[in-house]
Amino acid sequence: MKAFAIPRMAISLPLAVLAAAFLIFINEASFRKSTEAAASIEEAQQTRGAINKLLQHMLDAETGQRGYLLTGDARYLEPYNAALADIDHNLDTLRQLFTPYREQLAEFGQMSRHVSRKLAEMDLSVRMRKEGNEDAWKFVLTTDVGKEHMEAIREQSARLAAGSVSKMEQGQDQIRRSLQLSRIGVATVALAGLLAFYMYLLQTKALLASGRREQESLQRERDFLEVQVRERTANLAELATHLQNVREDERGHLARELHDELGALLTAAKLDVARLKSRLAGSMPEAVERLTHLTNTLNSGIALKRRIVEDLRPSSLSHLGLVASLEILGREFEERSGLTITTDLEPVELGGSAQLTVYRLVQESLTNIGKYAEAKQAEISLHNFDSYITVEVKDNGKGFKVGSVGAGSHGLAGMRHRVEAAGGRLTVTSAEGEGTRISAVLPKTR
Repeated sequence: MKAFAIPRMAISLPLAVLAAAFLIFINEASFRKSTEAAASIEEAQQTRGAINKLLQHMLDAETGQRGYLLTGDARYLEPYNAALADIDHNLDTLRQLFTPYREQLAEFGQMSRHVSRKLAEMDLSVRMRKEGNEDAWKFVLTTDVGKEHMEAIREQSARLAAGSVSKMEQGQDQIRRSLQLSRIGVATVALAGLLAFYMYLLQTKALLASGRREQESLQRERDFLEVQVRERTANLAELATHLQNVREDERGHLARELHDELGALLTAAKLDVARLKSRLAGSMPEAVERLTHLTNTLNSGIALKRRIVEDLRPSSLSHLGLVASLEILGREFEERSGLTITTDLEPVELGGSAQLTVYRLVQESLTNIGKYAEAKQAEISLHNFDSYITVEVKDNGKGFKVGSVGAGSHGLAGMRHRVEAAGGRLTVTSAEGEGTRISAVLPKTR
């Protein structure tokens, strides 16, 4: 028995030592790979966070730049300059993170060049705005260069972020493989297996908790960004409404100045010419002829003044009402353009600002018809309902694809904003070869 037990012990001890060594090896290898995977996941999270911060700071810089260009208020440059400093810091951080990875470093280099070009474009427009070069900064603002750079930055950021996500997934896969290796050790040594299984449960729970925290953090970031977008959209809409009201006030002031001052001067000059003409009649035919020509010129100037004043601020709107003003507008446009204009207008009850909104909508629609529609006939209709009114302008021109209208179509955008600011809704219906219909619904309470 002892002789049998000794060999069995001699075998069992080496087997026990081998099993213990195998378990230690498995555990050490699993720990090392899990640590490397955790470091990779942490690095990927840092990379994605830095990319998100870079995009946020680019958005802050662009918002500050556009706010300064539109208003000229130097306070908008404070977030703009702060964002520029943060962008440089983010680029340095990302460069350090991507240095060990050749492909991602090349992709980051392309994104850095687009960021530099976008910053150069914003800096150029800001400098031209400071220097008072209105045409130049407006031209830069309306080009698609900045938009192209921004889209390229977003695309390349998305690819880099996708690479970070892939690295995180690889790290998680590595952790799962390490756990699987630990489970193999569990089958070899029962006690070590139970311990490894317990550690696996703890680690899985930690991963799930980390995933939930990350999801909650991402949801908070999305909610915060959505709130910011809504607030900035509301601020821009309020600013556009204010600028529109200021424009109408300035046009009204200019119309009054032209009517009172210039009208009085032209009328006085016409009366003086009439007196001179009556005194020189029969004695100086050539002078009388010149005075007659001067009288005709003054009459043309008075007519031009009257037309400019009516375009700036239609006096018929306050004196005759909306229906009569629209009829006059349609008749004058018909005389100038040669189109056939028909009207179907009902008396409506609207305040002064809402009447001006309807008038400007019809005026802009007729202007677009004269410029682009190549129409032969147009129709203006105004209908009254219990709590709202509808206004519609349609033509039989060549039409267009509504979906192809870009952001540069300021006429339609201005009409839409004006109607929505009055609490209404604008609808544009058109197709190639089928004409265009622009209709709006406005509440009577506005």
